Amino acid sequence: MNRVKALLCIVIPILLGYILNTKFGDLPPIAKFLNPFTGFWQNAEQMSPAKKKKIVLKNAQSDIEIVFDDRMIPHVFAQNDHDLYYAQGYVTAMHRLWQMDFQTRFAAGRISEVVGEKAIEVDKYQRRMGMVYGAENSLKGMMADRESREMLLAYTQGINDYIKSLNKRNLPVEYKLLDFKPEQWSPIKCALLLKQMSAVLAMGSDEFYMTNILKKYGPDITKDLFPDYPFKEDPIIPVGTKWDFKPLDVPATPKSFTEMMSTGIATKQKVEGIGSNNWAVSGAKTVSGYPILANDPHLDLSLPSIWYQIQLHAPGVNAYGVSLPGAPGIIIGFNQNIAWGVTNVAADVLDFYQIKFKDNSHKNYWYNNQWRATKPRYEKIKIKGAADVIDTVYYTHHGPIVYLQKANYSKAKNVPVGHALRWIAHDSSNELKAFYLLNRGKNYNDYRTALPYFTAPAQNFIFASADNDIAITPNGKFPLKWKNQGKFILDGTDPSNDWQGWIPAAQNPTVKNPPRNFVSSANQSSTDPSYPYYINWEFAPYERGKRINDRLTAMKNATADSMRNLQMDSYGIMAENLLPYIMPLVKSNELNATQKEAFNITAKWNKYFEAKSIAASVFDLWTKRLSFEIWDDDFNDKDVPMRYPSRDRTIELIQKDPNSKWFDNVKTSKKESLADLVNSSFKYACDSLERKYGPIGEEWEWGNFKNSNVPHLAKIPGFGSKKLLIGGAKSTVNALSESNGPSWRMVVELGKTPKGHGVYPGGQSGNPGSPFYDNMIDSWAEGKLYDLFFMQSPTDQGGKIISRYKISKK
Repeated sequence: MNRVKALLCIVIPILLGYILNTKFGDLPPIAKFLNPFTGFWQNAEQMSPAKKKKIVLKNAQSDIEIVFDDRMIPHVFAQNDHDLYYAQGYVTAMHRLWQMDFQTRFAAGRISEVVGEKAIEVDKYQRRMGMVYGAENSLKGMMADRESREMLLAYTQGINDYIKSLNKRNLPVEYKLLDFKPEQWSPIKCALLLKQMSAVLAMGSDEFYMTNILKKYGPDITKDLFPDYPFKEDPIIPVGTKWDFKPLDVPATPKSFTEMMSTGIATKQKVEGIGSNNWAVSGAKTVSGYPILANDPHLDLSLPSIWYQIQLHAPGVNAYGVSLPGAPGIIIGFNQNIAWGVTNVAADVLDFYQIKFKDNSHKNYWYNNQWRATKPRYEKIKIKGAADVIDTVYYTHHGPIVYLQKANYSKAKNVPVGHALRWIAHDSSNELKAFYLLNRGKNYNDYRTALPYFTAPAQNFIFASADNDIAITPNGKFPLKWKNQGKFILDGTDPSNDWQGWIPAAQNPTVKNPPRNFVSSANQSSTDPSYPYYINWEFAPYERGKRINDRLTAMKNATADSMRNLQMDSYGIMAENLLPYIMPLVKSNELNATQKEAFNITAKWNKYFEAKSIAASVFDLWTKRLSFEIWDDDFNDKDVPMRYPSRDRTIELIQKDPNSKWFDNVKTSKKESLADLVNSSFKYACDSLERKYGPIGEEWEWGNFKNSNVPHLAKIPGFGSKKLLIGGAKSTVNALSESNGPSWRMVVELGKTPKGHGVYPGGQSGNPGSPFYDNMIDSWAEGKLYDLFFMQSPTDQGGKIISRYKISKK
């Protein structure tokens, strides 16, 4: 018996040790995680950091000072470009290392290394879309340029010198939770980060859906329901702008396409929300007499924040704004002389080509009347706790064959099997040079010089200067296409379907100092149909752009507060366009008590999507259901992926063709009318809200129903924000949905001394145990902006400083 007890005394601690130090499923090794010396306890931070700190880094070339203000924003003062970007890399890694690591692993298709087999399809998708291939090509372009190469190498060295300073105790908490360690940074990771932004802003691809629609309904119906220019539009470049250039000849439309679109022979939808607003008003509209610029890019929100605030000061440059953690320079911001910002263009720079293979080996494909060899690329995917997987991706001259069989991954629903992907993000590029030049820009000419370096994702670059110039340019490297090239899947055997060249950068649509004294964009159409080139056939709905333009047209004596209030505007042009047509169709005598009350509330609604609005919740659910009832019977086939016609086309039908055949549900014996659908969808909305929230009351309010929050990047429970009871909607200027919205709000007043104001939904630190992790969220939710401390020297007394780092070589 004593031997058994002795054995148990030995075995049980061994078993406990094994269990507590082993990762099971999603749980971290508990003992390691709870270890008081190296576990998560060590990740708590004090509210007041060390006031002064000296750091010796042998890779610094001269002394560097980093001054932290009371929101932990670093102001970097260096004596040369190398040290400027070296320090930027160091301090960004100090605050955001895990985020940088995780995002670039995701972009590269390397999440399985961290979480195991459950991420294998995610990793395959990233590899098969050519993310690493594109990053490799982009890196070549950046490394071929002296300034960009110096930025990349110095930034990379700064990150790695910070990583070297870490030990188990001070690793970011997510490494402890997910049980992995940081690896050395490399320049390819910076390129991967920029490619991932291209992928996010490419906004999906509709060619597969559109081709299926064309096959099912033929060209006449397709052209009618999916027109090349919207019913309602207020384009970015004002109507009537003269094109001051002689355009290149556009490639001829292939005969095969013309025949396909003129005969009856049959031959993941984009999600609204990946958008943004920006605008600039001239001094003629402001109290100061100088321009004011505003920008709020809309992205999927996350903690840590997508952006990282920083000021970069060295000889020849003094810029403040936000950077992408993992890439050097400032992406959106201002300096002493200019301010700039971006919104997404949604240019058609991603096309699928149907490939004809010689046989099932996929080694040869038919192109231009001959067989060509494909090039295999072997993607080695490491999997935590399992054997490596080799995934073979075949490349044509168009690009990769993304899938040879149907993917088991929801994000790949819009990818046709056996097709090659031609995507601008696969080409060599040097986006960093654009920001290197903008950060140092002094005037309009410098802005125009910088833009051609920015290839993808195409962006509406807005500009304002102390010279009282304002401008906007839908900018990127645009293929020279025949009209509608890429609206449907292209025939990969025919050379006439290839991209034939490029729109000259100088001929990208642009406007400077227009008579209306403002420029703006909200992802709507870049131009009216008079522009001689094809950029895309469909852009974001026009409502946000229309509301911005209406308010800016009426605006006089503008201040920074005028801009801030416009960024928070929640008025619904969509509601303005729809309610007068659908409210009269509701048969109030057929409604129950709750439905009648909801109808009366909606009838009195001011059309603002405010947090406490009940009508906003009713309208949102009502119109979503109405769209479903109009289109789902015709455009939802589980075996043939299609998309719905646009909101613009739906509203046009309701306003102009109330007896349209599309209102009938073909799956029922009855012939439904628009009134039938309006009533059934209204009742559905009210009944759904009542089932979920009970009788009409606070629970029905828009802020509660919308459920806005900022989740953790890896969706780790408890590391995201609380529910934020705030207004705004996808179709309003304050385009805020559940977890997508303004990722950075910035307003810059130009003048002799620029004044910047900004906020994002998060904080500077990526550490959930830091007081600077989410300290700006409440101000962001309330629509407040912080004054940005634009320091002129390390001893500038204009703001509150809480910490100073001095980096020296020895």
